[in-house]
Parts: sequence; structure tokens; C-alpha cells
Amino acid sequence: MGVKEVAYNKKARFDYFIEETAEAGIALSGAEVKSAKMGHINIADSFCFVQDGEIVLKNCHIAPYEKGSFFNAEARRDRVLLLHKKEIARFIGKVREKGLTLVPLRAYFKGRYLKIELGLCRGKHSYDKKQAIKERDLDRQARRDIADYKR
Repeated sequence: MGVKEVAYNKKARFDYFIEETAEAGIALSGAEVKSAKMGHINIADSFCFVQDGEIVLKNCHIAPYEKGSFFNAEARRDRVLLLHKKEIARFIGKVREKGLTLVPLRAYFKGRYLKIELGLCRGKHSYDKKQAIKERDLDRQARRDIADYKR
């Protein structure tokens, strides 16, 4: 069973501390699956919320399938994530108690099913982001120095 990544939320790793991850299925129509297989999916601005005891993915853009019919689904509609009841209850409890949020980190195909990797995240402050940028720049400079030294 191969894993083919179709979307990655780079901004989430910069804006949040990821405390826990989980895999969730997603309820899609047939044309949406075909479009996602071609890589026409964007989860950069999307987020999850609880509605009627379900976890819903909001603002995820899946482009309409170009060879689809008049009945193509809306590109930015709300999509239900498929999780076990115990997982949903646990996520709801953590989001309410600790002030955490659910953020989609990546979308990938596992076999023939589209999966969303959810992250239970805590928001970073601006000083945390500055520290991450500083560490990244220092690491990059160290790699350059090592490469120059080897020559």
C-alpha cells in the first residue's frame, strides 16, 4: 500500500507547536477524488472545527474536476472527517479544555483512500516564530560553512 502525498501545509508547522498527530479519512464525491489524485488540492488555509459531534474540515480547496459534469461539488465546501467516536470525543475534550486547535498538516493517498493528517496544535507567539527563524538561519549558515570547508 503506497503513500502518495498530494498536499502539505508548510505554514502550520511555522505557526503552531504540534503536540499530537492523527490520521483521518475524508468524505468526498467521486469527482473530488479524481481532482485530488491529480494534485488539485490546497489545505494551506484550512482548519477543523466541531459541528454536531463531527469534526469538519473547513476552507479546504479541491478544484472542480475538469472532465466532471454540472454536478461537481463546490471547491471550498465543508467536508466531514472520518474518525472513530472515541477519537472524536478525545479531540473535542482536548480542544475545549487546553485551548488547542485541530489543523490539517498534509493530505495523502494511502492505497486508494484520501487521508488527512491532523495535528493537535498550540499556537506560537511572535517571539517563538522569531526564534524558529533564527535557528533555521543558523543551521543554514552552518551547513554552508561545512560545505565551504570541504572544498
